[in-house]
Amino acid sequence: MITPTAPGTNLKRSYEENGVVNIAGVLEPAEVDAIRDAFMAQVEGNRTSLAHDDHVPDDDILARYPRFIHPHRHPELEVGRLALKYMLDRRILDKVEATIGPVNGAQSMFYFKPPNARGQALHQDNLFLQSHPETCIAVWIAIDPVDEDNGGLQVVLGSHKYELVCPGDADSETSFSRQAIHLPNGMIAEQTLMAPGDALLFHGSMVHGSGPNRTADRFRRSLIFHYVPQSSTKIAKFYLPLISRTGKEIFVSESTEGGVCGEGFVLSGPH
Repeated sequence: MITPTAPGTNLKRSYEENGVVNIAGVLEPAEVDAIRDAFMAQVEGNRTSLAHDDHVPDDDILARYPRFIHPHRHPELEVGRLALKYMLDRRILDKVEATIGPVNGAQSMFYFKPPNARGQALHQDNLFLQSHPETCIAVWIAIDPVDEDNGGLQVVLGSHKYELVCPGDADSETSFSRQAIHLPNGMIAEQTLMAPGDALLFHGSMVHGSGPNRTADRFRRSLIFHYVPQSSTKIAKFYLPLISRTGKEIFVSESTEGGVCGEGFVLSGPH
């Protein structure tokens, strides 16, 4: 089980060793409530401008609760203002920068994961972001209690030390995403346990994913950000412009190569 790190833990050392750190209480309960309420109002009102089409059937619960992509690019919406606010929140940025140094924001997302929703097969984020010369880092903030029953995130400790792996087919019974990394013998995905407001920071090459939400009445909502080092010179076009910690738009070159999965293998986000 991946539980919150003890107070005083050296984040950089733990991150470099394991590829992930779980930090308790990054956001206050009232902030979590406000985020949850705003995103629920948006998805139950007008989700068109934010919803990503994962090509799920109309009768799939994820058609009603699709993942939201790049809400920070929508300042006209309350959820957009909240996403940008927390993307640049010093409590979050300071922990990220204590781990990998100065960064720019690359992506915001919100996952709803209602009861009976499928999970997301094992994958690596930087296969999609294609950040160069260094990888990205994710900040995954729990909005609900997270455990195995409601499809909490699973991570493969140490997998960030390996090269990016080309995915194969995912199990459509348990995953809404269509591709999956199949782990070599000896590597296992470990379950995270998180409380609302906790934040999981993990490396762009960290293999991670989640199982289905098998509960009858519990959501597993999460607010997610991706950052890249300020020294990054390339990223996939989908993630441009980047956002500096002062809110300024930053442009770098677009990653156009096929990546490690061979010529012609192009993914244009989101992961």
